Amino acid sequence: MTEAEIRAKLAPIKCFMLDMDGTFYLGDHLLEGSLDFLEKLDATGRKSLFVTNNSSKSADVYVRKLEKMGTREVFRNVLTSGHAAASYCRREFAGQKAFLLGNDMLKKELIELGLEIDNENPDYVLIAYDTTLDYAKMTAVCDFVRAGLPYIATHPDFNCPTETGFAPDIGAIIAFIEASTGRRPDLILGKPYAGIVEEALKLTGLQKHELAMVGDRLYTDIATGLNFGILSILVLTGEGTLEEVEKTGIHPDLIFERLSAMNEYLD
Repeated sequence: MTEAEIRAKLAPIKCFMLDMDGTFYLGDHLLEGSLDFLEKLDATGRKSLFVTNNSSKSADVYVRKLEKMGTREVFRNVLTSGHAAASYCRREFAGQKAFLLGNDMLKKELIELGLEIDNENPDYVLIAYDTTLDYAKMTAVCDFVRAGLPYIATHPDFNCPTETGFAPDIGAIIAFIEASTGRRPDLILGKPYAGIVEEALKLTGLQKHELAMVGDRLYTDIATGLNFGILSILVLTGEGTLEEVEKTGIHPDLIFERLSAMNEYLD
């Protein structure tokens, strides 16, 4: 692809939806060039929205993390799959109670967003990336899913990138629930599904052609762009590789080594 063609693809973009872990930072370390990329967005009149599938933490935790990494306040806008789940469940299960498989900080956030949580007598099941998972929780969630309650998952990721490799994510949790109950979620809300895209459109007030989805995972970040007509941009700082692109046949619109490699093409 020529330089002119790359510039033409990026020219209409008013807001870059940025994945976080593996794209902007890795674990607790800021990736090289990430802040430079944000400054380029500012200089060219563009905005960013951090969009993460990781529902093990509240949005406030991510905002504080971004602040510690030197991200200016204007860029500390975060949309999590937990937010998308709260919006959907408020609408579709109004007045009903959720069994939540998730961390305490997510529980607190969801309650603040208007959900009623009752892990003893729920009306539906909502699962998230629960890093406090134990056997009692595993048994309880399988009991309610097996009983036929509506079953919602915040996102599909199999692994969460860490500084030493990968940790099992909610996709692994979904797999053990399926092995025990024979059921998969009735609905998944995070990337690459519609729920989180709908929330991003509401938050930004933009059209799909004015957005770009930037991330390191083909089956979530890049698939989001391809599924919904949003410019998809792969960065090679996390899980995704050029070899994986060829192997899977999932072809991003653009590929860069890192976020700041886009700077020279943004006018």
